Amino acid sequence: MPFPLSPRMPPGPRRRSLLASAAGVALVAGCSGPPGEAGDERSALSAAERARARAARDSAELAARYDAVIAAHPALAGRLVPLRDEVVEHARAFGGGSGGRASATPSASASGSPAPAVPVPADEKGALAELARAERELADRRAGMLTDLPGESARLLASVAASGAVHAYLLTEGEG
Repeated sequence: MPFPLSPRMPPGPRRRSLLASAAGVALVAGCSGPPGEAGDERSALSAAERARARAARDSAELAARYDAVIAAHPALAGRLVPLRDEVVEHARAFGGGSGGRASATPSASASGSPAPAVPVPADEKGALAELARAERELADRRAGMLTDLPGESARLLASVAASGAVHAYLLTEGEG
């Protein structure tokens, strides 16, 4: 036979249980903050990190393109090495690359001959035009990304995009 409930204890949850539950809910709610605030900050940070990593890769690829042109047209080295060195510095600024000062000659493969990653036009003028096109496209793409980035990352990307536009101009200078 079941025990009858005491007339002094009403059925249902006790006051102590309700207070503990309410405190637990308040604790969990207090840890999360307003909806979207912490998540937005984290997503902006990861977007900036992704943009910096992409910019570092893009600059490294552009430096490889400069290497290929310098290897194919050594007479252009005096004109291209300073621009290539700046591109390498851009990659470092975005967190890529860790090597020393860029050299005038690209690194050689195991066979001793440079292995260009991209085809290089046979004539110097065409090679310069290709480099200028690559610089211009990258500068335009970077300028388009600026509105999606927070402060410092946007400023760095804007500066490097402007530098790329100047490189494109310098590469086509004198083409009247």
